[in-house]
Amino acid sequence: MELAEYLHALKIRWRVMAAGVLLGLLAAVGFLLFTTPQYAANSQLFVSTRQGDDGTELYSGGSFGQQRVKSYAQVVTTPRVLDPVIAQLRLPGTADQLAERVTVGAPLDTVLVDIAVRDSDPARAAATADAIGDSLIRVVTQLESTVGQRSPVTVSFVRRASVPADPVFPSLPLSLGAGLLAGLLAGVAGALVRQAVDTRVRGEADLPKDAGGAVLGEIPFDRQADQSPTLLRSRQSARAEAFRKLRTNLQFVSAVGELRSIVVTSAVPAEGKSTTAVNLALTLVDSGLRVVVVDADLRQSRIAHYLGLVDTVGLTTVLLDRVGVDEALQRWGGDLHVLTAGELPPNPSELLGSPAMDQVLKDLEARFDLVVIDSPPLLPVTDAALLAKRATGALLVTAVGRTRRDQADRAVRALGTIGARLIGIVLNRVPAGSSGAAGHYYAYLTPPRRNRLIRWLPEQRRNLPRRTEPVGQ
Repeated sequence: MELAEYLHALKIRWRVMAAGVLLGLLAAVGFLLFTTPQYAANSQLFVSTRQGDDGTELYSGGSFGQQRVKSYAQVVTTPRVLDPVIAQLRLPGTADQLAERVTVGAPLDTVLVDIAVRDSDPARAAATADAIGDSLIRVVTQLESTVGQRSPVTVSFVRRASVPADPVFPSLPLSLGAGLLAGLLAGVAGALVRQAVDTRVRGEADLPKDAGGAVLGEIPFDRQADQSPTLLRSRQSARAEAFRKLRTNLQFVSAVGELRSIVVTSAVPAEGKSTTAVNLALTLVDSGLRVVVVDADLRQSRIAHYLGLVDTVGLTTVLLDRVGVDEALQRWGGDLHVLTAGELPPNPSELLGSPAMDQVLKDLEARFDLVVIDSPPLLPVTDAALLAKRATGALLVTAVGRTRRDQADRAVRALGTIGARLIGIVLNRVPAGSSGAAGHYYAYLTPPRRNRLIRWLPEQRRNLPRRTEPVGQ
């Protein structure tokens, strides 16, 4: 993957990243709530050396005291110093356990000893730090004293420990920051992994490379498409504009090779082929063409339901030679001709592959400028392949985010195997924010604010009260 692909993956998988950040913050909050706070109390000792009897220092430049300080820092965490503290304060645990909570420091080139004690009780932490200092003073005095001579070293407090007000662990900013960073990294990793294992079609780049047919249209996602499939009548909608663009591209394809009939199909069910067939036919009618829509999905017909037409007489009735084509055709909206599916037969493949279907298709191609045929999906059944072989070409509808790449590839290869012409591919249910999606038309199709203001002012001016008194009084 290139950098642009990584950025695109993060853009479309932003929900995964947001979930990772949220989980990271929740984990940090849980850590803060369920972790026992630790308080730190600090005391500081000063090490001094006395002068000899002749008035000279024991070691020039205080080096003697500095060397002693390093040793005293090691002595602080020994049982000789800590055992009396445990006994005095009645602390739980052993000297080794207490030593784990004690931090000793000896700043470079100084004679200072810093003692820090962590404890869940702030008062006990301060008391322990002071008790350790007192115990160290006694131990140093004992260690440095010899028979008949007192210790040359004096250890005294510079600063006794105060009771801490705020805990040193866990830290609120540090915990939240770590949770945010960990959650963000986990979200980014999850988004990239999800993108890598996702086999669904997300755009033109995911379509089969050997499809042969270009992407003729990108229909934006609309939640009301299933309930109101003919949203095309809303002239200023992005969905209507997307179908007009599809019509324009289809007319350019027609200029290359004469199109008399088009099979609208898909790889799997629920990709929007029926609504695409209906709205494409409506846009072609608006351009002045005489168009007929044929519902050849004799397994799950949708056209009659979408358009509110009678479905008792239709294609199956004509194929069984019970009525003629003229009697089965219905009009919708005054200009669009529709041949519904009729009663669903037990043998749809045999009917669609019969010579009668060839004759019906020839009759319709002779009477209309274009025949739009809604057919079943390609992969589950063979009906669409039979129709695509007889029609001038096929239009493959692929639902973004629903169709898998292998399904789209198998559908394209199925058309190529039988020698059917793939006119192009229509990407359906394209998110409005996607690159190239018709959702970008919304801003252009919306009337400018200035025009709305111009329309609003006269209406408000008509509602203002009229002046009845003469001007100047």
